[in-house]
Amino acid sequence: MESYVPLLEQTRQWADRRKRVTFPLIPGYVFARFNARMLATVLRTPGVVTIVRQAQSLAPVLPEELESIRILVACVNSGGAPPEPAEFLEAGQEVMVSRGPFSGIRGVLVEDRGRTRVVIRLLALRKALSVELPREMLRAAAG
Repeated sequence: MESYVPLLEQTRQWADRRKRVTFPLIPGYVFARFNARMLATVLRTPGVVTIVRQAQSLAPVLPEELESIRILVACVNSGGAPPEPAEFLEAGQEVMVSRGPFSGIRGVLVEDRGRTRVVIRLLALRKALSVELPREMLRAAAG
């Protein structure tokens, strides 16, 4: 079985010294490659609570996503800025603008040639308007 814990390194300052310390990129998660026959063995591993699932099926991480995580960790550890958590939003999802002059607008997230746009639909008029906004201004709209 192959496992991977993405660890970020940062220099921390104490009153009497500076030290390079590591901490997990995603606390509480370990990425592991195993086949479905090993499921029971994995679940009996000390410290393992559960395995991530979607609709009762195992939720594998795509190799290209894991490679992106490896690259991100390597860049941060070589002096790049640490990553910040971001809300996971998908095209077609209903969103709300959370700050800025358009704060409070509800619409649908659209990705158009690398630009993030919010489309406001006027169902009664069968019209739509869109505005380009930075992704960090958006959050998922509450039902």
